[in-house]
Amino acid sequence: MLRYLPFLLVLALWIYAFIDCLNTPEEEVKGLPKVVWIIIILLFGEVLIGPVAWLAAGKVRGGSPGGRWTAPDDNPAFLASLGEGTKKDEALLKDWEADLRRREEELKRRERGEEA
Repeated sequence: MLRYLPFLLVLALWIYAFIDCLNTPEEEVKGLPKVVWIIIILLFGEVLIGPVAWLAAGKVRGGSPGGRWTAPDDNPAFLASLGEGTKKDEALLKDWEADLRRREEELKRRERGEEA
């Protein structure tokens, strides 16, 4: 079974690179046209040159293209919303504490009234 593992890994990389190339928008492909990259991946996939070349040099990697946020902490609107949530949570906590104090005082008054 282990003798098939290298073949399966090459096949998996080949398929991944091919699907990644197909799903990549044309404006994110660099160096060559998308069709040429697909041909390179298909022709040189068995020797890993095509898929490795695509993964290393064929696609724009790194920053977020088109202004999309890659993580929530990269989005200023999300970071601002965290402060709003904190203010709401603090107000809710103050309300709960006031309600708890009121209930405790009411309970103490009942205990004093029952004991006296």
